Amino acid sequence: MKKTFLLMALTTAGVSFAQTKYPETKKGETVDVYFDTKVSDPYRWLEDDKSAETGAWVKAENEVTYSYLDKIPFREELKKRMEKLWNYEKIGAPSKEGKFTYYSKNNGLQNQSVVYRKDQNGKEEVFLDPNTFSKDGTTSLGGLDFSKDGNKAAYSISEGGSDWRKVIIIDAVSKKVLEDTLVDVKFSGISWLGNEGFYYSSYDKPKGSELSAKTDQHKLYFHKLGTSQKEDKVIFGADQKRRYVGGYVTEDNHYLVITAANSTYGNELYIKDLKTPNSPIITIVDNFNNSHSIIENEGSKLFIETDLNAPNGRVVSVDVSNPKPENWKDFIKETENVLSPSTGGGFFFANYTKDAVSLVLQYDYSGKLVREIKLPAVGTANGFGAKKDEKTLYYSFTNYTTPGSIYSFEPKSGKSEVYQKPKVDFKSEDYESKQVFYTSKDGTKIPMIITYKKGTKLDGKNPTILYGYGGFNISLTPSFSIANAVWMENGGVYAVANLRGGGEYGKKWHDAGTKLQKQNVFDDFIAAAEYLIAQKYTSSDYLAIRGGSNGGLLVGATMTQRPDLMKVALPAVGVMDMLRYHTFTAGAGWAYDYGTAQDSREMFEYLKGYSPVQNVKKGTKYPATMVTTGDHDDRVVPAHSFKFAAELQDKQAGENPVLIRIDVKAGHGAGKSVAATIQENVDIQAFTLYNMGFKALPKK
Repeated sequence: MKKTFLLMALTTAGVSFAQTKYPETKKGETVDVYFDTKVSDPYRWLEDDKSAETGAWVKAENEVTYSYLDKIPFREELKKRMEKLWNYEKIGAPSKEGKFTYYSKNNGLQNQSVVYRKDQNGKEEVFLDPNTFSKDGTTSLGGLDFSKDGNKAAYSISEGGSDWRKVIIIDAVSKKVLEDTLVDVKFSGISWLGNEGFYYSSYDKPKGSELSAKTDQHKLYFHKLGTSQKEDKVIFGADQKRRYVGGYVTEDNHYLVITAANSTYGNELYIKDLKTPNSPIITIVDNFNNSHSIIENEGSKLFIETDLNAPNGRVVSVDVSNPKPENWKDFIKETENVLSPSTGGGFFFANYTKDAVSLVLQYDYSGKLVREIKLPAVGTANGFGAKKDEKTLYYSFTNYTTPGSIYSFEPKSGKSEVYQKPKVDFKSEDYESKQVFYTSKDGTKIPMIITYKKGTKLDGKNPTILYGYGGFNISLTPSFSIANAVWMENGGVYAVANLRGGGEYGKKWHDAGTKLQKQNVFDDFIAAAEYLIAQKYTSSDYLAIRGGSNGGLLVGATMTQRPDLMKVALPAVGVMDMLRYHTFTAGAGWAYDYGTAQDSREMFEYLKGYSPVQNVKKGTKYPATMVTTGDHDDRVVPAHSFKFAAELQDKQAGENPVLIRIDVKAGHGAGKSVAATIQENVDIQAFTLYNMGFKALPKK
């Protein structure tokens, strides 16, 4: 149990180190009590994102940060190179809807990619241009879905990076708006039922701040075209309180599939027959112990992706008349590699992650292996999903040295060829990636991919960024980044560690980095840094650690546990207050990975033992740190970063700067404009190199 005492007396604290003078950040006397243990929270007031006081603090901190960044002599040179390298045409994979073929395209430096279409004669036109949604490029396209005949469409938009979306319904042929905009939609797809309407999900609008207030009961709605949003019927979630609810219609419009969950792992599974009037919702799985989704049906035969009795994943088949797990039959069996399946063109595609890279196998509907798909190189392949009658499919391929390219694939013949290969001013052949397996604290072997310019001298003096995530069953697979390319052009090494907590080796790997085993993730990251130093890729004077969201927590925990290990720390949009994360927005849904401070005394003490905000120690010399966040982040609220930065600025004993860079009208990262993305990466790299002692960009 927890009790809170809010004492109104306030004190102020201001600190100045070397050339960096920080704003004065007042201290409150808030004290929380967990299981008879008192925990002070002096910066609780920064959780109020609506207060003028917080707004003034944000402005003052940004003034200090940008004043510091403005003095870095090579920052502008770095920006020019990044803009030049970024400025190439990017085209997405096409898809057919009705009489048109749609695809995204960015001419290089457009803030948002534009949706184009071609008619049957090949005439191209702009369909949706998100760059016109707002003058400053902060409103982005969230999703776009078409009715069965392709004549109508619904698209969602995000304003200022918020997870709260608006949905606009248009005539896809004329592009005219058909009815009033749907509002207050969150964590939702759009799934059409024929041409009559669509399913979507949302929460009731919370009281207080929509950016930080808790959202706990997700509901699935059906919107019928021609009616107002207030008439939308709740299909699921009115009586069954679930934190995450999703619904989608099978391609043949026969079934509605419903998933329901209270955490980011494990879900119930339901199905409803849409061909039979007033049919009931049938329960397939009634617990949250595993993850499942229906990926295809052939008449009444369902194909379900699941990790039940298969930690690495499998596909099973079952008839809808008796769909309980005891009747499931293996269709694609579990292997030693982690499975991510899709369907398209009348085939199944088993995309496996094998030591963090892709292996793709093609199966027919009888479960027979057709072929292994030969990929262009070692790296990451995504795609292959399409309608059942498509004759040509598309997939993307990339790795740390290869810009993402689109390939066409004919599933019947197996023929694959380049569809779109970008022209980037980067010589991929001059760089190499090396996968190594290092040993963590408890003896576990952890894979890491290290990428750098060929001929790099291993003398311990190479500026190095070590990146990690380690959570939520998410796998870090090779992908190209313009920002990383610029880093490597300047002599930098880029290393990605595949830590426990991720999904690289299935459920067991994920679970080994959760709750009371979360320290494994930090130990894995620390061991990665020690490996890079021991092998002389770098040294503590030239090492930066970086991560975002759960990876921001990773950086925060690592730098507070081992401040001596790195020169620079770059925590982005991080979960920094592990005692209170579950009280904001949908944070309680992360409890599968983290546990909460209210679960038990043991869980509270464990969380308190590594929570970054609670583990900043007075008199410690912390690395040069630039915390980054967005003031509209309603997934990991910016208060996490605010409080962590305030603690660091107050307690830093060394001369290394502690800055916080707060993007205004920006959220957790999705939909951020190209201009804002470039500037953020420039500032991160400039700050990093400058604090490693570089007064000019390193020689290439």
